[in-house]
Amino acid sequence: MRIDGRDFRTIWLDEGGRDVWVIDQRRLPHRFETARLTSSQAVADAIADMTVRGAPLIGASAAYGMALAAAEDPTDAGLERAGRMLESARPTAVNLRWAVERMRRHLGGIAEAGRPAAAYAEAARIADEDVAVCESIGRHGRRLIEQARKPGKDRIDVLTHCNAGWLCAVDWGTALAPIYEAHRAGLPVHVWVDETRPRNQGASLTAWELAREGVPHTVIADNTGGHLMQHGRVDLCIVGADRATRQGDVCNKIGTYLKALAAEDTGVPFYVALPSSTVDWRIGDGLAEIPIEERGAEEVTHISGLDAEGEVRTVRLTPEGSPAANYGFDVTPARLVTALITERGVCPASEADLIALFGGEERAA
Repeated sequence: MRIDGRDFRTIWLDEGGRDVWVIDQRRLPHRFETARLTSSQAVADAIADMTVRGAPLIGASAAYGMALAAAEDPTDAGLERAGRMLESARPTAVNLRWAVERMRRHLGGIAEAGRPAAAYAEAARIADEDVAVCESIGRHGRRLIEQARKPGKDRIDVLTHCNAGWLCAVDWGTALAPIYEAHRAGLPVHVWVDETRPRNQGASLTAWELAREGVPHTVIADNTGGHLMQHGRVDLCIVGADRATRQGDVCNKIGTYLKALAAEDTGVPFYVALPSSTVDWRIGDGLAEIPIEERGAEEVTHISGLDAEGEVRTVRLTPEGSPAANYGFDVTPARLVTALITERGVCPASEADLIALFGGEERAA
C-alpha cells in the first residue's frame, strides 16, 4: 500500500537486516509514526500494547521476534523462553502461536551457529507468504462483491467491523483485500465502517486506510449496522477473524456476533475473510474453547482524540468510580456465517468443507 507516495508494508527490517521496524498503530489516524524493535522482548511488548495488531501481522511480528531471539540466544532453551514470552503477549489470535511453532520446527534441526540467519530467512518467508495469501483472498472475495451488485443500484454497499485491512496484515489485509481489489477493478464499492468501540479500530484505522486508497466510505456508530440492513442499505458484510475453529466458528473483534445476527435476520450475506493460518484445527467449539481476551477498563472509560489545537488528548467518558468490563472478542457460530473467504477459495463454514479445501497439510502443520 502507499502512504504519501511511498510503498509500505506494516513490518520490515532495517538496512542492517537485524532490527525490526513497524508502523506504530497506536498513533493513527492523527500521527503516522514508525517504531524500531531491537529485541524479542520489544516485539512481545509491541504485540501486547497493540503497536502492532491484527492476526496475520501478529503472526509475522512473532516470527521476527523469534529471529531476534535467535540472534540473542540461539540455544534450545533460549528459543523456548522467547517462544513462551511471545505466545503469552495476546491470547486470542492463533496466528501468533502458529508462527512461533513454525519457527521452532524450522530451527530445531539447525545447528546453533546457523540459527540466526535461518530464523531471519524463515521470518521473511512468513511475511512474503502473508502478502500472497491476502492478495489471493482479495481476488476470491472480489467475485462475491461483484455478485452482490443489485440491478438499478448505483453502488455496492459493504459493511465491515474493526480493521481487517492492510494494517492487520503485512500487506492487502483480509476483509479489506476484496474491497481494494473491487475498487481497483472499477466497481462502485462503498464501505460502511463500524467505529468499533472501545479502541475504535474502524474509525481510526479502517477509515484512514480507505481514505488513502480513495475508497468511498462512511464511518458509523457500532449500533447503526442493523438499521442499515433493515432498510436495504447493506449488500453484504465482510469481516476478518482472529481465530476460527475447524467447525467454522469464528472469533473476531467484540460486536461481530451482533452484526452476524442482524445479517441473518435481514438476509444479508455475512462473509468472513481469513488465511488458513487463522484456522485452529485443534478446537471445534468456539464458544467453549476459544479464550476471550479481557483488556484494561481504561479503554472503555477513556477515549483519545485530536483537540482544536491539533494535540492528541485522552479524556474520561464515564463517571469516576463506575467499573467497566472490556471483552476484546466474541464468537460468531458457524451457522451465522454465509461463507469463509480463504486463499484457496470460498467455502461454507463447516469442518467438512474446510477439510475439503485444505486437505491434511494445514492440520498437520
